[in-house]
Amino acid sequence: MTEKLNSLAQAASAYLRSARHQPVQWHEWGETAFARAAAEDKPVLLDIGAVWCHWCHVMDRESYEDPTLAEVINEHFIAVKVDRDERPDVDSRYQAAVSAISGQGGWPLTAILTPDGRPFFGGTYFPREDRYGRPGFERVLLALSSAWKNKRDEALESASSVIAAIEHEGSFAGRAGTLGPELVDKLIASAVQQFDPVNGGFGSQPKFPHPAALDLLIDEAARTGDENVRRAALVTLGKMAHGGVYDQLAGGFHRYSVDERWVVPHFEKMLYDNAGLLKNYVHAFQTFVEPEHARVATDIIRWIDEWLSDRELGGFYASQDADIDLDDDGDYFTWTRHEAASALTPEELEVAEPFYDIGEIGDMHHDPKKNVLHVKYTAEEIAKRIGRSIEDVERDLQSAKQKLYAARLKRKTPFVDRTVYTGWNGMAISAYLDAARVLQLDAVKEFALKTLDRILREGWDAERGLAHVIAYADGHTSSERVPGILEDYAFIVHAAIDAWEASGERRYYDAAIDIADAMISRFYDATGGAFFDAEQSSGQVIGALAARRKPLQDSPTPAANPLAAAALLRLEALSGRAEYREKAEDTLEHFAGIVEHFGLYAATYGIALRQFLVAPVQVVILGEDDAAKRLAAMATARFAINKAVVPLRRIQVTRKNLPPMLAETLPSLPQLAASGSFAVLCKGNSCMPPTADAEVLLEELSRV
Repeated sequence: MTEKLNSLAQAASAYLRSARHQPVQWHEWGETAFARAAAEDKPVLLDIGAVWCHWCHVMDRESYEDPTLAEVINEHFIAVKVDRDERPDVDSRYQAAVSAISGQGGWPLTAILTPDGRPFFGGTYFPREDRYGRPGFERVLLALSSAWKNKRDEALESASSVIAAIEHEGSFAGRAGTLGPELVDKLIASAVQQFDPVNGGFGSQPKFPHPAALDLLIDEAARTGDENVRRAALVTLGKMAHGGVYDQLAGGFHRYSVDERWVVPHFEKMLYDNAGLLKNYVHAFQTFVEPEHARVATDIIRWIDEWLSDRELGGFYASQDADIDLDDDGDYFTWTRHEAASALTPEELEVAEPFYDIGEIGDMHHDPKKNVLHVKYTAEEIAKRIGRSIEDVERDLQSAKQKLYAARLKRKTPFVDRTVYTGWNGMAISAYLDAARVLQLDAVKEFALKTLDRILREGWDAERGLAHVIAYADGHTSSERVPGILEDYAFIVHAAIDAWEASGERRYYDAAIDIADAMISRFYDATGGAFFDAEQSSGQVIGALAARRKPLQDSPTPAANPLAAAALLRLEALSGRAEYREKAEDTLEHFAGIVEHFGLYAATYGIALRQFLVAPVQVVILGEDDAAKRLAAMATARFAINKAVVPLRRIQVTRKNLPPMLAETLPSLPQLAASGSFAVLCKGNSCMPPTADAEVLLEELSRV
């Protein structure tokens, strides 16, 4: 008997394809589904989720795989399923709608729409039957079907008000007279005020990493030495790295912690979280020279290299799921004491048990025997407690870690979504290039450049712009190209600038210029200022996609408007093109009157504003010998948002190869005729005399 599949069998998205066996007659987002809804005069049931989303899978199993409920859906609704990673433009608008209706958003997102796509009801997870204080899903659907038939005027009135709320929520604007440092100070103060001095992080549970806020704090601490700011950044980084939110065996961070101590995470792992946190630990090591930060950074790279990267073609994958199936809750990542004892020698267990806090009673509610590995004591503390040498303890800890990981690898592995998304890849490319420069990891640099080459080759077209998706998981292809959104462009502009700084290859600078110009032409609001998140479609616009939005808030990736402004400021410093700075300034001014109300959720804005207020500093290193490496190490020391370090070979120092601002000065330096390596430090539009002395360079950097 041939298994009956719905239309999602033809989808490219891994999340959509996972629902192809369901008895619900699902449609992908598009004109076909909404035309059918109009023709049959039925409301649309919209489900938005992701392949890594635990509760999305729960709702799939409880409701959408139930033939009885599927019959109700198929009779009364046109069902549309959306992958939020594939269509962030759809997700962001309906998240705003559901938040306006119910007061909260999240995944799975469940909304009921008019046939033209306007939402009149919404929520998140609904149980199959009445429980958790929530009405059962079938009861909800039947009531809404009845409302559409018998109280349509009320439904349409509600839909109109929700659309108005989406447009208002997405068009943040509050111009202020001046852009001053006091705005950055307020955002930093907001983060410090929310800092948890005991457990690290910001606020109480659940706790999410806030990479942009951490970078802003690290930059501030490096500039001012403010002890409160320094402590907020370093305690948070330390507590996260010792917590269960960090995978103590494989490396890399889970998405967030459900408790304030970072012990029990939601176990999915996202590329964007790990790219942002990789930058944090690299920047902290740059500034505070704490070896633990370098260790965590290299461990994040180890995990991404092993699990989220296409080593052959280049490219970073999107995510790793939390669970094997719906009956477990992080079982792949957690351990009973018996499981740990079975994998280790008695000597290894003696040190691993207290170090990772492995006990007979563990941390997981669904199975109290399961432990989330987290660091409770230092190796020195354990050595004192059990009367063994620190050398023995460290040796057995390292052996235990390797054996536990080897044992875990024998378990069935949670699904890895091998989709390659443009913007998230841009984030990871920039993070890898940062790490490669600071930690001197040539292979990491080469993979980042290989990945960017693939993005530019497969995803960029001067006529069509950037694609949002470079490749889908498992070789599936889509019949329709998903166009890039603002954050795709902004992240890739940053990545291309970082690639130019890392390699000195002019083609990366040219790519940054081309994509930035396309970003302006496709997204910039020449009338109102700032950038829209998505292009205005020339064809039929469905439902909430008609709402124009200008993203300001980090949620959880850096907000696209300040990210775009920062990219233009970096390009203005290299190109001298005043229009870049003008559009960046206009974008920052657009939000200046309201941004302080967003606190640490506007940290990317704080980073971009600091970049605008402080003159750019460029350190160009000429040479390839050990002296050049010493100069580069001095130039790299201490993270600064406005600092760029560019190593060049002499053959690259030509007017044709260099960006315009550097082409005006570097090729005419008399030191190029000599054989030794040297550095040139420029701030704003002026450069200091070249120096071959690393200590002198460090002094000059301290002054600027």
